[in-house]
This record gives sequence, C-alpha cells and structure tokens, in this order.
Amino acid sequence: MSSPDRAAPVSVSAELSASTTLFGLEVYSLRPRDCYAEPYRIKVVEPIKMTTKEERVERIREAGYNVFNIRAEDVYIDLLTDSGTSAMSDAQWSAIMLGDEAYAGSKSFFKFRDAVTRVTGYKHVVPAHQGRGAEHILMMMMVKPGDRVLGNMHFDTTQGHILLRGAEPVNLLGAEGYVVESQELFKGNMDLEALERELAEHGRDKVPFVIMTVTCNSNGGQPVSMANIRAASAIARKHGVPFFFDCARFAENAYFIKTREPGYAQRSVLEIAQEMFACGDGCVMSSKKDALVNIGGFAA
Repeated sequence: MSSPDRAAPVSVSAELSASTTLFGLEVYSLRPRDCYAEPYRIKVVEPIKMTTKEERVERIREAGYNVFNIRAEDVYIDLLTDSGTSAMSDAQWSAIMLGDEAYAGSKSFFKFRDAVTRVTGYKHVVPAHQGRGAEHILMMMMVKPGDRVLGNMHFDTTQGHILLRGAEPVNLLGAEGYVVESQELFKGNMDLEALERELAEHGRDKVPFVIMTVTCNSNGGQPVSMANIRAASAIARKHGVPFFFDCARFAENAYFIKTREPGYAQRSVLEIAQEMFACGDGCVMSSKKDALVNIGGFAA
C-alpha cells in the first residue's frame, strides 16, 4: 500500500525525446517505463571469466578470506562499488581526443568549470583525480585538530580524512536510517534536533562545517528529502556554520525527490538539483558516480 504522503508516480514516457545536458554531455536522464530497450547501443564489450564454485572457494582461501586480496579478474560480477564502473558514451570517448592538455589555462578546464557551475551554481571549482582528492582539499583548508565535523552519515574516506586532521566525524543520521525494514521514503535524512543540539553546544569554533551526503552512501544510498536539506541548511546558517554537500550521487537524489516528495513531480532532475545546491555553500564530488565517467572529481 502506498503512503498517502507519497508523490504521484511520474510518467516519463514523454521525456524520452527531451534530452538533458549534464556536465557538458547530452544524456537521456530517464528511461520510459514502457520502453523495451535502452535508448543507446553497446558498441564495445570486454570479455570476463566465469568461475566455478570450486575455483571461488580456492580463491577466497588464497586471499586469506579478505575480499580485497582477490584479483579483479577472478570476480565474475563485481558488486563492490558503482564508482567508475559506468560505460562511457561515444561522445565521451571522442572528447578525450579533443582535450586541451595545456599546463595552465586549458580550455578543457573552463568547459569543466562552466558545466559544474551551471549545475551547482558554485563559481570556484578545483578539479581532483577523484572524490577523496576533493575531500582532502576541503579538510586541509577547513578542519583543525579537535574539531567536530557533522554530517548525516560520513562515507569512509570522508571519515578517514577527518580523523587524519585530528578531528571527530559525527554522524547525525535519523533513526529511520538504521532500520532496514523501515519503509520511510527518505532514510538518508539528518536528525535535525541532534544537529541543533550539536551546534548549540559546540558552535562555529568547533564545527567547521556541516556536510550532507546525497544520496547517503554509507547506509545503502538512501535519499535525502529537499525539506530535510532546507531545514539542515537553515540550522547551520543560523549558527554561522557553512553547509556542504558530498554530492557524488546528486542526480539520483534529485530523482528520488522528483518521484517521492510532494510538489516535485513536474520539476526536472536538473531543476531539483539546482534548488538543492542553492541550500549549500559548496560541495565535493566523486565524478565517478553520477557524472558517469571512469575517473575525476572536484571541490567547489
């Protein structure tokens, strides 16, 4: 039975013909529910090896039962992460050959910066090799020993960078986010009362920023509602504390808002994302997720 607060199902059939541009690439962001085939061709395939049960048992024993010691070539279906695993389009591969490799002032950088700014609204963009590089930039600039960095639920690399700075990562995920069986639609939401308590107790002297991870990676990619984003941002700003996003999966989060949060069914994913970013002061991103590339990231 559907929740009475749930937004009406979105009909996306009409949206197939209208493409959207994301980080400079023309893509179809939604797949129509009545379509029998994906709106693209697969031009290149990579052979992979299927293993027997006996081989898999032997490989895991050889690895000392540590899955990170298993060779990737021995993994038939890799469910470790979606990071950097997306196939890229013919336009993306072609763009590599058109890249400007100038040491400074590259036109490729300005294209990248303008694309990020168009989506996020943030004017200052620093490219990074991937998300953890962007996190390193942010933490080195803003976090000092003894600080408390508040978030809905920090990703493991984010937590690691905070600890390396001698600070404490504080998770403020709402209670529903820990309940696997819960049917709550936005289980990545931050506990707003806990956020208010933390900021009232420690203030801007001890809290360099609040970071909202969208979607919330560490509890299964659960989405965060626009209402929660707006409220958390307002609380942070009331206390004079910057509000940042870890936005690796911002497009997915925007789509969840479109399909689950009342009032957004007729808004585009891009419009919802822009409204979300308007609540923040900056972001870090691993582009290997929702930018659908194999490498890259940025801080803005």
